[in-house]
Amino acid sequence: MNNGLNHFDEDGNAVMVDVSGKAATKRVAVAEGRIVVGETILQHILHHEIGKGDVLGVARIAGIMAAKRTGELIPLCHPLMLEKVSVDFKTDEETHSVRATCTVATTGLT
Repeated sequence: MNNGLNHFDEDGNAVMVDVSGKAATKRVAVAEGRIVVGETILQHILHHEIGKGDVLGVARIAGIMAAKRTGELIPLCHPLMLEKVSVDFKTDEETHSVRATCTVATTGLT
């Protein structure tokens, strides 16, 4: 059964993709999302008035740590040696939101 999904064998069983015959390639992935927090919370974030500390700084560290553990968190994902991880934020006072952008890069068998 070849359904075009390479994480399944011909019988439909979940498998880890065999990358042993592939050449190393450079890959860059970018993920982006918007977090709507409301006007009051956004103002507290912007003025560093959250009692738990620097919200965006802590979120940046958590995002970097999560990216480094992707192989443990996503089933059938190969562990990859990441060469770059960045997590950036842009606040938007008009929509009372924070746009988060995460960029990762690796060179390897993927």
